[in-house]
Amino acid sequence: MRAQEEYFGVHADEKLQEEASEVQLVSFLLGEEEFGADILMVQEIIRMQPITRVPNAPHFVEGVINLRGKVIPIVDLRKRLHIDGITDKKKMRVIVVEVDTKMTGFIVDAVSQVLRIPKSTIEPPPSIVIAGIDSEYITGVSKLGEKLLILLDFSKILTTREKKALHEVET
Repeated sequence: MRAQEEYFGVHADEKLQEEASEVQLVSFLLGEEEFGADILMVQEIIRMQPITRVPNAPHFVEGVINLRGKVIPIVDLRKRLHIDGITDKKKMRVIVVEVDTKMTGFIVDAVSQVLRIPKSTIEPPPSIVIAGIDSEYITGVSKLGEKLLILLDFSKILTTREKKALHEVET
């Protein structure tokens, strides 16, 4: 019995340490770049649906959608981060996240996969601009094969003023 406790105790501790040393991400594409975001921020991922335009909204706000009775503002992440390129509209998705207690949808070109990566492979964001994105939105960078995975923090993508404008669109 004691050997069994030691066996399970040791392995259970190792399993917890292993899980704590990993981060689970949703990876998605914007143009040619691959990005990731902490899966704990993501409420759901939905297909594109008709968007109701809102007059005088910021340039990166596409409008609003009705998601199960809730009006949710939709941000074109490509426009917000100034990323150019052509996209396949059939693959586009909306990543719904909670930003400052408000649900917000972010349009991405495609959702790739859910990844588990070791925290040790994540480097702090460089002080220079990566792929035209201010580094304040970036929580880190990780190598994913030959490519770099840029980790975004959805709560920092919008400035305080932009969040206020976005919530005005919602009402």
